[in-house]
Amino acid sequence: MTVPNAELIIDLRTASRQLVRELGFLRPTIAGTQLSASSVHAIVEIGLGEGISAKDLGEILLLEKSTISRMIKTFVSGGVVLETLGEKDRRVKLLRLSSAGEIVLAKIVEFAENQVISAMRSLSSTEQNTTLKGIQIYAAALRNSRLAVDVVSPKDVPKIHSGYAPGLIGRVATLHANHYSRTVGFAAKFETYVAGGMAEFIPRVENPDNEIWYVTNSNKISGSIAIDGEGLGGNIAQLRWFIIDEGLRGTGLGRRFMQKAIAFCDERQFDEIHLWTFKGLDAARSLYEAFGFSLEGEYDGNQWENKVIEQKFVRKRT
Repeated sequence: MTVPNAELIIDLRTASRQLVRELGFLRPTIAGTQLSASSVHAIVEIGLGEGISAKDLGEILLLEKSTISRMIKTFVSGGVVLETLGEKDRRVKLLRLSSAGEIVLAKIVEFAENQVISAMRSLSSTEQNTTLKGIQIYAAALRNSRLAVDVVSPKDVPKIHSGYAPGLIGRVATLHANHYSRTVGFAAKFETYVAGGMAEFIPRVENPDNEIWYVTNSNKISGSIAIDGEGLGGNIAQLRWFIIDEGLRGTGLGRRFMQKAIAFCDERQFDEIHLWTFKGLDAARSLYEAFGFSLEGEYDGNQWENKVIEQKFVRKRT
């Protein structure tokens, strides 16, 4: 095994960023369609097979189950994908492109092939083959590295999941109650508010504009964050129930949560993200501001057991 030197690492990262930009992955839509990058890749993979399950599609694209579920619902409702029962296992639904989906795939393939032809025509045959071989080798190395990390990771490392899990509402309400009883003296009224809000939200979590993530540590739910894309209306998302167990703070988990939430909102193209918190939580405020949130206002919070100053933060899509 050869360890790359620092200069090579920097150069390869720079080239990777440029490749991502040139392929269009930073844009809301790619490949000459109105679809996101993940949706385009999904249509290509569905079109390559004779029927693929949602589980297999998620494994190929490295996407979470809830993300795949929302994507398929959108495809099916839009008439792009058809769901059929498997011949060997009738419990499994297989995905195939409809005639409309085949048209979309043809446009994607045409766009991609023209992009490759345009780029490659300026290179010699040797350079073209070198480009292909280099990309193949690097892609395989990235995959092998990911699989190696997955194999050696200990089971008790905090892992982020998405969607509903049994006990999620109660556990998240408990985490909030424990934290805010210590920091600002809140009691039953606040815990009831958190549990009630989650009880209303969870039945909607499978809707395309909603999502919740939670972390498990030693098989115990130890933190959460959610995006409610329906409650405020006006193409505005609300970041809610962001909490991490005391023992996991300082591990970078909060940043990982925020990355998932912000990426989800950017993919759904919300104009703004709103969140409400309390004055004095300086570590949380620093994290919000690092992700582009700005303080929009402060208000007296008189509805809780103790009087606090509530703060509203807003992140606008750029």
